[in-house]
Amino acid sequence: MKQLHNQARNRRDEEIPVSQSTPPYSPKSLKHPKSLPRSLNYILKEQRLLFILVGILIGSTFFIIQPSQKSGVSYTDHVELTQNYPKRHRYVTEYGNNNRYSNGVGRVPVGIGGKRKRIVVTGGAGFVGSHLVDKLIARGDDVIVIDNFFTGRKENVVHLFGNPRFELIRHDVVEPILLEVDQIYHLACPASPVHYKYNPTNVMGTLNMLGLAKRIGARFLITSTSEVYGDPLEHPQKETYWGHVNPIGVRSCYDEGKRVAETLTMDYHRGADVEVRIARIFNTYGPRMCLDDGRVVSNFVSQAIRKQPMTVYGDGKQTRSFQYVSDLVDGLMALMDGEHVGPFNLGNPGEFTMLELAEVVKETIDPSATIEFKPNTDDDPHKRKPDISKAKEFLNWEPKISLREGLPRMVNDFRNRILNEDEGKGN
Repeated sequence: MKQLHNQARNRRDEEIPVSQSTPPYSPKSLKHPKSLPRSLNYILKEQRLLFILVGILIGSTFFIIQPSQKSGVSYTDHVELTQNYPKRHRYVTEYGNNNRYSNGVGRVPVGIGGKRKRIVVTGGAGFVGSHLVDKLIARGDDVIVIDNFFTGRKENVVHLFGNPRFELIRHDVVEPILLEVDQIYHLACPASPVHYKYNPTNVMGTLNMLGLAKRIGARFLITSTSEVYGDPLEHPQKETYWGHVNPIGVRSCYDEGKRVAETLTMDYHRGADVEVRIARIFNTYGPRMCLDDGRVVSNFVSQAIRKQPMTVYGDGKQTRSFQYVSDLVDGLMALMDGEHVGPFNLGNPGEFTMLELAEVVKETIDPSATIEFKPNTDDDPHKRKPDISKAKEFLNWEPKISLREGLPRMVNDFRNRILNEDEGKGN
């Protein structure tokens, strides 16, 4: 049996020839040493490499080059355009297809132009706030306006509704809100006696905005007021003057509210390292003021246009200083973008009595306008004039537009609005 098994095995070995030169079998086929990888072969076929290089070039051009953000139109001209053109044409005039290249500069590298900021303006639909928003948008920033429309008006910002860098949120800042921004201009607060006596709150909004600035690391600017000086014993008023305020008077809700707002601002700066700026604003006038807000310039202009007697309280010898709104906007932006906390007085040192102001209004509107005297209001300051030497030195700022130059611009705006108001009433 064993012999038969050995014979069978020897027969199989004879049937299968063994070649010494044949390599052992491998399931993988050998590749030609000069063949290209499949991925590289794919790229080189049908000019795919050319298309890839063109795409990279286009993408690089898009990210490296940007339009110039400079504007060939001044802010004052911009405001005049928005007042004189119908609302439906304003967007085309201000933000037309070629507006960004109107100065002939063309395109500049990203590093040369300033960084576009994301900015929130509380009270941005109000008188001062809307002018500030216009200039920030014109500079190339993204702006979010927060307003509850207690004194602000949609008409003040309607020309920006189609602009992709503008957002509007209807919100009361006495309630918290969470946003991601670089800077906060906090203007939200009723500023005229008629309004702040009706709604005497401005502290909670400041506290909420300071909390927001702390959470997101934003720079915060508070618009305080010359009313923190009260009925001053120092004339003109410097920022070092602590004021002379009646804490329980009819105006104290505004005076003391702003003093508390300044205190909170400095506490957040010292205790929480929040970057803050403090502006003390003196009397300001210009287009978009409320027609009947109780402030002397708007009162006189409205009354003279309506052929009503101009109301002078007391003997008319109390003084005020009046700055045009575009000067204030320049000061606020210089303060925000500067390196100094403040406080800074922002006002025009030109001083006028109420009777002198009435004469300027008469010259501008109607020489036949009359004056009506009434008893003075409680706690009305006798004198008000800013010392702006600090702003000149550290902000390189001072007002440029005189009362006689700025008042006609305001009068044109008031005339149009009063005329539309009368037409709406059927007069």
